[in-house]
Amino acid sequence: MMRLLFGCILAAAGVMAAAGTQDDAAIRVPLENYMKGHATGNGDFMRKAFHPDARMTYVNEGKLQIVPITDFIARFTGKPAADEALRKRYIENITASNDSAVATLVLDYPDVRFVDYMTLLKINGEWKIINKSFHKEPKL
Repeated sequence: MMRLLFGCILAAAGVMAAAGTQDDAAIRVPLENYMKGHATGNGDFMRKAFHPDARMTYVNEGKLQIVPITDFIARFTGKPAADEALRKRYIENITASNDSAVATLVLDYPDVRFVDYMTLLKINGEWKIINKSFHKEPKL
């Protein structure tokens, strides 16, 4: 009886781990689209990454700035930055629980380093970024 119980517990843990792995991969999809949008300058990748009602929030000179994501996406010209070959982007971490997640991304550019904090929700079975907050660290 104990073996059966132990086997059931291990099987359940395996299912939970598999579900987490699937969600981790699904959560990465909008984050990777976001990074592709930066790399290519193509706003279509950003539209895939963000929910249409998403916002970008940050502090500029001590004041809170709230930007509709459509305004942020409009900044993408369809061309990569001139120094794109020198830019690096990566996902630093992801924490998820059920249908919500947070992720930290680093955008390391020649003159500045951005740390992006993304809030994601699983909406109708698809993960979307609903808020982007960031910190800008100029390099000296």
